[in-house]
Amino acid sequence: MRLFVIAGKATDSVLAGFLPAADRLGLDVTVLTDRPEQYPGRTAVGCDVADFREIVQHGRPDAYFSNGDFLQTPTALAAEFHGLPGKDWKATLRCKNKSLMRRHLGDVWAAPFPVPDDAPYPLVVKPREGVASEDVVLVRTPSELAALSDTGRPMVAEEYLPGRLHTLETLNGQVLGSFTTTLSPEPYFIEERLDWAPPPPETPQVLAALDSLGVGFGACHTEFVVHEGRARIIEVNYRIIGDHCDFLLAELLRRDIFADVLLTHLGQPPAFVPRPAGAATVEYLVADRSGTLTSAPAPGTVLDSGVSVTYRPQRNIGDVIIQTNTNRDYLGTVQLLGPDRAAVDAALTRFRHARTWAVD
Repeated sequence: MRLFVIAGKATDSVLAGFLPAADRLGLDVTVLTDRPEQYPGRTAVGCDVADFREIVQHGRPDAYFSNGDFLQTPTALAAEFHGLPGKDWKATLRCKNKSLMRRHLGDVWAAPFPVPDDAPYPLVVKPREGVASEDVVLVRTPSELAALSDTGRPMVAEEYLPGRLHTLETLNGQVLGSFTTTLSPEPYFIEERLDWAPPPPETPQVLAALDSLGVGFGACHTEFVVHEGRARIIEVNYRIIGDHCDFLLAELLRRDIFADVLLTHLGQPPAFVPRPAGAATVEYLVADRSGTLTSAPAPGTVLDSGVSVTYRPQRNIGDVIIQTNTNRDYLGTVQLLGPDRAAVDAALTRFRHARTWAVD
């Protein structure tokens, strides 16, 4: 079967996750991309992947797939054009465009710039079509808002939502699991740590909101807060969880989750009951200044008192770091999977104390 992978910048999720999974499934893979040089050893064809009209010019495969945040809508439109399984392009557009998402759900005050005078401060200001913590900041007063630098991107302001931050990982509408998220101190919102945890009791509210948005095909990573029994969505990323948590998810579920996602796009959605075992954590090593990365551990996996500890770098020694107060400041991730929470936390402490990261 012929699979077209629609891709931009090469990521570990695609290079080490989805493309090897496609090989395991015996698929004939072509990567349509605006950066073919980043896919050595693959059949990579140059294409303006932001335009579905260019994508469909390359013929009709058996399936289209993309893990790119900004490529879900053109991929969905290409699949619809050829009558192939895929996401609803209206749902992908609602999820990516935060103004459209807020307008559709109607449960959070939100407004595009310029912000009206009666806005309910404090506000969270973010790019209308941004991802993760990029250019997201808390402003408490109109003067703080006025002092923000112009990002050159369409921005939206939303009411600040207090509460505990969670993720919800789903495949074809089925709950795979959930993480609790630890953030950096305000006014920024950098994800510093994720801990595997049972989905909170308010999860049905999130599933209802996703259903309203039209989400239900393939993988989805949703961030939401719970406060006083009410769950409200922060962001919907209509693709698998990133920043190496997808690899941890596969280990937790004891499934080839990358193949499961691809099979869905091939019209063969898998049926299974998730059986996660033990405790798991992903901690991010975040640069606290600008400079050159001069020291960092080598990648690899070790076993520490029954806990599997994997370090994956996101920057290499010699890289110049420009601090942005976003997840672009990540130096690497420590992934831990063990029998219980105490064992995982102890192994993380030992790992951090025995290794050095330095930005000079």
